[in-house]
Amino acid sequence: EVQLVESGGGLVQAGGSLRLSCAVSGFTFDDHAVGWFRQAPGKEREGVSCIASTDGSRWYADSVKGRFTISRDNAKNTLYLQMSSLKDEDTAVYHCAGLAYCSGGAFYDMKYWGKGALVTVSS
Repeated sequence: EVQLVESGGGLVQAGGSLRLSCAVSGFTFDDHAVGWFRQAPGKEREGVSCIASTDGSRWYADSVKGRFTISRDNAKNTLYLQMSSLKDEDTAVYHCAGLAYCSGGAFYDMKYWGKGALVTVSS
């Protein structure tokens, strides 16, 4: 059974930092690109970032570039998202996902995803 379980969400003040984790099981983690997408109330799903399985190359949405950092630990089957300089508009449920490849377009055809972790940024 494929499982992706996010943790680390919570309430943070604008300008603050938060780190999300995603524990993965049920598929070969180090053979897959993985990433994060988010969905805010009343808004469409937005791909946030992804990291490739092969060369570790990364993609970031323009909205988070320079503020968020994605990383993976293949030994622990875990994906991370370090979020800094958080803004009100970053408030959303953040989901991790298993992807066919790493790019913004990959989030339209995701293979697996988790239930998400809520991040609330207060000003």
